[in-house]
Amino acid sequence: MGQSPWRLALRRLRRDRIALAFGALFVVLALLALAAPLWADVAGRGPNATNETGTIDVGGEQVDVVSLDGVPIGPQWRGEYFLGADANGRDVMVRLLYGARNSLLIGIAAALLTTLLATLVGLLAGFYGRWVDAVARSALDVIWAFPVVLLGVALGTALALGGLTVGPIDLAAGSIAISIAVIAVVYVPYMARPIRGEVLALRERDFVAAARAQGASATRTMAGELLPNLAPTIVVLAPLMVANAILLEAALSFLGVGVVPPDPSWGNMIDAGVERLVTAPHLAIAPGLMLVLSVLALNVFGDGVRDALDRRGGAAWEAERP
Repeated sequence: MGQSPWRLALRRLRRDRIALAFGALFVVLALLALAAPLWADVAGRGPNATNETGTIDVGGEQVDVVSLDGVPIGPQWRGEYFLGADANGRDVMVRLLYGARNSLLIGIAAALLTTLLATLVGLLAGFYGRWVDAVARSALDVIWAFPVVLLGVALGTALALGGLTVGPIDLAAGSIAISIAVIAVVYVPYMARPIRGEVLALRERDFVAAARAQGASATRTMAGELLPNLAPTIVVLAPLMVANAILLEAALSFLGVGVVPPDPSWGNMIDAGVERLVTAPHLAIAPGLMLVLSVLALNVFGDGVRDALDRRGGAAWEAERP
């Protein structure tokens, strides 16, 4: 008896140990972000607690957290100042984990919103065609025409000053919801276009014609017939969207239109660390490494999911399975 495509895809994914390892790495990073309050208790200070004039015991001697010439202390590899301090005497490790919470929250939420909007636009444009498709394609082409970072900075700057109010939606200036909305919108074309193309092909299939011949409404046809067949495409694109969203959030925060200081994110931590790259390289290296690992993990895992769901690989799997 044959197995479902999803079960076969899962079995193929389980054989891809590299993809699973990188997926596990991202889960570990997410768990570290969730554990930020626990580490703050260990360090004895919150992410925004400054300590420019304080001292700590290092080998029996009292050492300034921030020296008189403004150079912060380096990694101490213990609970307090595990990764050193920044120019304001704030614990880098604590800020790194709280920054992970903000960066991952914005990235995942933006990717989910992108997926929702792109699926809706792609379904409607591909299924109805004609003027609906023309309007949707025009809107997507306008967004597509701008470089992602440039459009993100433009929208982020405009909304960061006055916030956003659309009907019942009221996003205050400086809210992370602004970053989520901006990132979600600029990435919609990159997901909506392939979904639209697949819907255009699927709507000509016999099962769609049969559903419509039986009197199924347009909504029921899209939800019951087309959407399940779009699931593999959506599942493949989702982790890549999360990776891109995290990367764009870091870029926006680095440029000053993302997470507003003193709240930490990997982007604004890298921005602050670049100024002291020679005297205190840990300020930029730590958040930069976390950003690279997160994006790399999601991309490798996403490639593994894509390979597992590739229908062309099904026959090869059947031939080689024990």
